[in-house]
Amino acid sequence: MIYDFAEKVVVVTGGANGIGKCIAEEFKSEGARVYVIDIAEGSHFVGDISRKETLEKFAGHVISESGRIDVLVNNAIPLSKGIDECSYEEFEYALRVGVTAPFYLAKLFRPYFGEGASIINISSSRDRMSQPQTESYTAAKGGIAALTHALAVSLAGKVRVNSISPGWIDTDYTVYEGPDADQHPAGRVGDPRDIANMVLFLASEKAGFITGENICIDGGMTRQMIYHDEFGWKLGE
Repeated sequence: MIYDFAEKVVVVTGGANGIGKCIAEEFKSEGARVYVIDIAEGSHFVGDISRKETLEKFAGHVISESGRIDVLVNNAIPLSKGIDECSYEEFEYALRVGVTAPFYLAKLFRPYFGEGASIINISSSRDRMSQPQTESYTAAKGGIAALTHALAVSLAGKVRVNSISPGWIDTDYTVYEGPDADQHPAGRVGDPRDIANMVLFLASEKAGFITGENICIDGGMTRQMIYHDEFGWKLGE
């Protein structure tokens, strides 16, 4: 084991598939007791985190069984729709999943965080860049990135709070070649382990002096300047 999370209580939202599943599995491999909530069916706690009563029931379940929490990972994915098709209700739903639920879980668990506790929010590189027709997802991810530093200040001395902004992460662990890989300065597309590795580090005592930070893990894509007809880049061709 790289880290020792034995006897630690970890909560992962949206932990049934993809990045969340990888995070949950990595914590389990390090000895943690992991609670997952997801809207997908499974052996975990099944529920819609956009609903206040679901969050309260889930938090009560965790505390009744474990009495405390050491790590909260807010990973659940908000709805992604753009301004052309996204309704008022759908936009509001995306924010409830992506921002309100992380806030309310932090509030519900606040009295029960153990010594050295940590919250890790999963944002996105879309908190700083966009494609067309992604408003609901982008707004939610921008919101959780800002919520991170607000919580870090409010919970100072009790809980460290950080966020991670993944770039292109292929949850099927596909190995890409050619332009898909080459457009990343790191030379490849990411996979969920790239995010899980950082989550476990931030949750560990090795990151004890890190709080209020947003760490972008995108293979360098957001650092690469792109101009038409330079270095092989072509727009609309």
